[in-house]
Order: sequence, then C-alpha cells, then structure tokens
Amino acid sequence: MDHWDELRTAYAVAQHGTVSGAAAALGVHHATVIRHVDALEARLGVKLFQRHARGYTPTEAGEELARVASATDDQFAQLAARLTGQGAEVQGELVVTTLASLGPRIVPVLASFQAMHPKVRLRLRTGRRLFRLEYGEAHVAIRAGRPPEEPDNVVQPIAEIQHALYAAPDYIARRGHPEGDFAGHDFVGPDDDTSASPLMRWTLANVARERIVFRADEDGALEDAVRAGMALGFLAVDEAAGLVQIAPPRPEWAARFWLVTHVDLHRSAKVQALTRHIKEAFA
Repeated sequence: MDHWDELRTAYAVAQHGTVSGAAAALGVHHATVIRHVDALEARLGVKLFQRHARGYTPTEAGEELARVASATDDQFAQLAARLTGQGAEVQGELVVTTLASLGPRIVPVLASFQAMHPKVRLRLRTGRRLFRLEYGEAHVAIRAGRPPEEPDNVVQPIAEIQHALYAAPDYIARRGHPEGDFAGHDFVGPDDDTSASPLMRWTLANVARERIVFRADEDGALEDAVRAGMALGFLAVDEAAGLVQIAPPRPEWAARFWLVTHVDLHRSAKVQALTRHIKEAFA
C-alpha cells in the first residue's frame, strides 16, 4: 500500500474516536482527516467507520486495520528508538492480557514494575476473548492451561498453581464433612459445559449435574460462592484462608501458566523488562 498517510490518519481516528482528536494528534486540519479517511475507504471499497453525532466508531474492517496499524506503529517506534540510541530505555505503552481471575496476582506485579519504570504506561486487558499478539492487541499475555501453539509466539512457563477442594465452615456445619465421599454434596461449576479448565472438566466428569447447584462463567464468582457456604469448589491453596480443605491437591488439578510474547516484539526493551519482572515475581 502506497498511501501511508491515509492509513496513519485512519489509525488516529480509531484511537481517538473523533476527527478533531485525530487532527490534533497528527497536527493537521480536520478537513485533511476527513479527506484521508474518505479516500482510504473508497480505495479499499469498505466502510472503516460508522459516523455518528459523538464521533467515529470503527467497523469490523476498521478494527482489523487498527490492530495491524498498532503492531506496525509499535515496530516503527522500536526501530526509531534503536536508530537514535534510545532502544534500551523502558518507556511507552505496554499492554498485558490475562484471565480476569489472575488480576489479584498480576496487578501488584504490574504496580511494582511501573514504580521501577515510571515512563511506562500500562494497560491490562482481561476480556473473555483471546487477544491476538500478532495483531498488536497486547504485548504480553499470561495464559493458562496447555502451552499456546500460535505460530510466531515465544512461550515460557512461569508458574504451576496447586488447587484443592474446599468448603466453608458454614457449609460443613449445615451439611457435614464429606470425609472422602462426595455423594449427596453440592458443588459449584462452570456455566459452559465445554470449559477448558481442568478443574471444571473434573467437576463435570465426576459430579452429577443436579448436584452442581451454582454455575458461573467467572472463577471469582465460583470462589465467592464457596466462601458463602453454597457448595464445595476449587481454590488455589495459597488463597483458601478461612476455608476447610476437603481433598488435597492432585496433579490433574494444577493450573499451569505461560508467559507469551510475539517474536516481532519479544526483544524490545520494554517487553524484555516486563517479562523478566513477571518471571521473577512468579518464581
């Protein structure tokens, strides 16, 4: 594509959501922004934005363009830093993606990293969909389960967290201690029967459906239900204070976590600094 100015303008509109915001960021007149976007849409034959009173919202095509432009922008910034001798400085935006349930573990790690590198601006993305590193949606991912197999990713193991089966004292007072026999006892479980979690797969395979009395799609809600005395459920051993362990950790209940970066950004100073900090913290 020979029309880099138009692509850069469309990316700025996607970032700022308004013509005026993009114009201010690029240092051009707002008419230039409109002209560039209109010309790019005509050239590509697709609508990149929905126009409305509050500004511009990217269409699916616009979001795809923004993802690719973000990754390209990041790579150009790294190149410029290396060429000007600033490549070793840890600065700029860093986007991390992980499971929402890992927030309490990862946010303190990110906080200590930002204190060490005040020129870094951090963003944590915990949506349920898989954020794509190859499209620049995140710089670093912390993922659970089997090792990620996407091409061009650098995958490093960082932790194995042991889980056990727990109940609240209120549940035991009301229903008695299972004593190794779970028949007749209630469990929490996944909202989706196709859950990839080893804990939820074990629950679905070993607990009668009618005994799964509380379901949720977030691990935090399931843990809250266990603490509230609703049913038995799994918690990480180091996060189960105040609960009664019903069954000790088993190998098949362990949660394995992986640190994932894309090969194009893996060697940048800020990504290297963050991955090193995360590995040290989890170790």
